[in-house]
Amino acid sequence: MTSHRSSGDDAAAAGAFHLGNDFGIAIGAVFRAYAKATEAAVADIPGGPRGYFVLTAAVQGEANNQRSLAERFGVDRTVMTYLLDDLERAGLVERRPDPADRRSRHIIATPHGAERWAELRGRVELVERHILAGLPEESRAGFQAMLCTLAGHVNAHGPMVDVCRIVADCTLAEEAERAALCDGRRATG
Repeated sequence: MTSHRSSGDDAAAAGAFHLGNDFGIAIGAVFRAYAKATEAAVADIPGGPRGYFVLTAAVQGEANNQRSLAERFGVDRTVMTYLLDDLERAGLVERRPDPADRRSRHIIATPHGAERWAELRGRVELVERHILAGLPEESRAGFQAMLCTLAGHVNAHGPMVDVCRIVADCTLAEEAERAALCDGRRATG
């Protein structure tokens, strides 16, 4: 009896596309692992990971106002208000009026919030080390730097700003591929 490989096995053997090489699947798998582990690491503060990210921004002086935080983290503004209420009740952050715009509030970490963040940061660093353990040690810092560069690019341009252009580019590429295929058949036929 002969063994028969599936076409998927043939493609993988030939070095062609397979699920492990798909960018979306790969980044999704890394994100899910990171999100699950981070959720456990910071579950004891209001908002879990979202609360931790807001606290991080506040500690680092990058929490200019509720609206910018909500946009930056992709959180509905109403949800951000409730999250900040919870963080404020826990004594981790406070909202101070913006001297330049009385309608706006800066989000500032309290001394307790800064201490708590330092504890949580240690836990999150363990998560990050665990996730990055799959890479050679000499590649980890470079990978993180490239990922941060990519995140900055995506955030600066907005993830959905260029969707129409991307679809148009894909359509043009597919049309060009079909035309080349048809031209190739005409030349050989």
